[in-house]
Amino acid sequence: MSIHPRRRDFLNTTSKRLALASVAGILPIASAAPQNKNTAGVDTVTGRRRGVGLIAVDHQRSAGGYTLFTPQTDDGNVYLIDIDGAIAHRWKMPNRPGRHAVLLPSGNLGYNGSHPNSPTLYPMWSVWHGGAFAEVTPSGKTVWEFEDVTHHHDAEWLANGNLLYGAAEPLPKNIANLVAGGTTDTVYGDVVKEVNRKGELVWKWSAADHLNPSDFPINPLFERVHWPLINGLWETRQGLILMSLRTTSGIIAVDKKSGSVVYHIGAEIISHQHSPMELANGNILVFDNGNYRAGVSTSYTRIVEINPATKAIEWQYADTPHSSFYCPFMGNAQRLWNGNTHITDAASGRLFEVTSKGDVVWEYVIPFFGEYPGIARQFQPGAQNTTFRSYRYSKEQVRL
Repeated sequence: MSIHPRRRDFLNTTSKRLALASVAGILPIASAAPQNKNTAGVDTVTGRRRGVGLIAVDHQRSAGGYTLFTPQTDDGNVYLIDIDGAIAHRWKMPNRPGRHAVLLPSGNLGYNGSHPNSPTLYPMWSVWHGGAFAEVTPSGKTVWEFEDVTHHHDAEWLANGNLLYGAAEPLPKNIANLVAGGTTDTVYGDVVKEVNRKGELVWKWSAADHLNPSDFPINPLFERVHWPLINGLWETRQGLILMSLRTTSGIIAVDKKSGSVVYHIGAEIISHQHSPMELANGNILVFDNGNYRAGVSTSYTRIVEINPATKAIEWQYADTPHSSFYCPFMGNAQRLWNGNTHITDAASGRLFEVTSKGDVVWEYVIPFFGEYPGIARQFQPGAQNTTFRSYRYSKEQVRL
């Protein structure tokens, strides 16, 4: 396993890779290396000062392939890197990501962009709204677009070509009054929509119609403005829709025909999680962020594989000591074709791969730092390299 020094000056860490990318016509060097140094010449950005780019790789045990990510504050750049951290391709989108991007089976990019005209429903909305969807070829040609300014967080590009995504609507007063909290301001509730390639609504589900706020209370340490804040979606092979409930903790599986909840993995198992994903064995892989975990004095994040029938955790990964891996917001995990798990430590811009035994066999820290624009900067200040999610693809899945 080749190890790169974890602590090095930013320019030494990234200059070679960025120069190669610039020569290839992929990326201008100046866009990726803001200095932010104090008078002593020390980089003031902690995450970058600790080391960026490829940190470690075990070519024998890694699944290999390519990793796709789009930094939240890098002005709409989407990067595809190889296992050695070199940029294989870059898309430049017209707006920053609302959340994330994926590679579609066609080889095109599915992009979840931040709509410039999305209304400010509440202050933090500026950080996580999306609403500008696009399918783009590797050469940069847009072949499909769709807009919904009420969209936030996740969007899933379904196998049938449809788009499944979460959105927000004001809750009816009689429902809003049942949401625990100390304010009488407007409370927004989640809806999940599915649209076809013509942009036609083919399915809609509403939390107000199918969930009881008393059964799904907002953690008192979260704001009472958005209930239950669905931050992740997944369609299972049985046609159930998995929904991750951020502010209440837990995952529900919804029957599309009836809208009813088939099962609920609750706060006794996971804590303010993201990104449920069904595995080939029927289990659910979850990025368990760990905010306000009950009975724990030191917060930590773990990846858990849950049997939905028994609610038992059949596999998990957490770092040692636990405090070494804590991602308080965003993040995802993806089971790879060789049994390894790809993990996005979103808040730190750290992407890494672990074996089933928990050995780290690949690690990369995003070197592209920037600040959120406008009002979002008030809530997420400073230069950062965060990314909502990242995904690993095999060489066969990448068509450039």
